[in-house]
Amino acid sequence: MSNSLKDMVGKRLTKNTKFMNENITITKLSVSEVLEIQNAAKEAGEDEAANFDVLKKVIRIAAEGGEDLTDEDFDQFPIDDLSKLSTEIMKHSGMGEAGKAK
Repeated sequence: MSNSLKDMVGKRLTKNTKFMNENITITKLSVSEVLEIQNAAKEAGEDEAANFDVLKKVIRIAAEGGEDLTDEDFDQFPIDDLSKLSTEIMKHSGMGEAGKAK
């Protein structure tokens, strides 16, 4: 017996990806999470600090253990690795250049 769409509401899809040469699990963002991130990015505009806050929001929402990271923890990671992880999360969620439908 197959599930109905209603039965799948709230289901979280995950995949493993690399972060700093280690495997971690990321979760596909829901529509409401994508909209929240898009609104935060729009408000951030060109402000670098605000854009870093958006990147942290993406990782906190979708990377396993991300919700436990403090701002000080984020400051200890290489920015390039954080950016790649955020991009991979957005790509996995169907957003960004690599995630756009063709």
